[in-house]
Amino acid sequence: MRAELAVLAEDDNYLQQSRHLADKLERPLLAVADAKQQDIPFFLVYRDHCLKLLDKALLKKGGLTVNIDPRPGEQSSYPASKKGALAQAVGRKTQTILDATTGWAQDSLALFRMGYHMTCLERSPVMVALIEDGFSRLAQKDWVIRRQLQVPELISGNSIDRLQNLASQPDCIYLDPMFPPKRKKSALAKKGMNVLRDILGDDTDKQQLFMTAMQHAGKRVVVKSPDDAEPLGGQPSMSYASKLVRYDVYLIGENQNV
Repeated sequence: MRAELAVLAEDDNYLQQSRHLADKLERPLLAVADAKQQDIPFFLVYRDHCLKLLDKALLKKGGLTVNIDPRPGEQSSYPASKKGALAQAVGRKTQTILDATTGWAQDSLALFRMGYHMTCLERSPVMVALIEDGFSRLAQKDWVIRRQLQVPELISGNSIDRLQNLASQPDCIYLDPMFPPKRKKSALAKKGMNVLRDILGDDTDKQQLFMTAMQHAGKRVVVKSPDDAEPLGGQPSMSYASKLVRYDVYLIGENQNV
């Protein structure tokens, strides 16, 4: 992990959880007043009933968290209709999806709301902590409890290694590697992506990850990329375009009708 990070003890109600998180991540536990004096760029803090990631500019308010609610324009009912480029790309007959580059988990959560069985891989311990918090909040949602739904499974570790030791083969492996930014995005999206880059570094192994995904997917690999980026795996079987992004689909073997 490139960026330095500490855990903040801001709320006495979360002091025990904050201590446990700091121990788990092997990071210092600081009071907010002390954080201002430290040369540390990022902090984790329990705030507003969730775990948030922030920088010094956000010490008093704000922060980034895993948003478990639908994004603008997404359907809030369950199961959400399988429409749009993302749903078309993963396939109408797909049942199980493994997101090998979970990040802020927004695509995984959208697919979960569509009714797909989701497994998520994430290599950054910091992002794992944020995703765990998000999935814990998701499990407490009334609509999840009423339907007795299992929230996405989260696996920590390097995706290239983990893909080679899966208990079962997913129908679809979903990849959303980090590409160099070329288009102007919203301030929040830009902030989230910049933080990911600072924490994870560049995705220099995305080509190897793609090749590993092709070896372990049951039916298809879907790669999300900017619409002006070169296809990660060469000519795809098909592509679906959305606003500023493209989903390239690579079918496995002869599964041309899935």
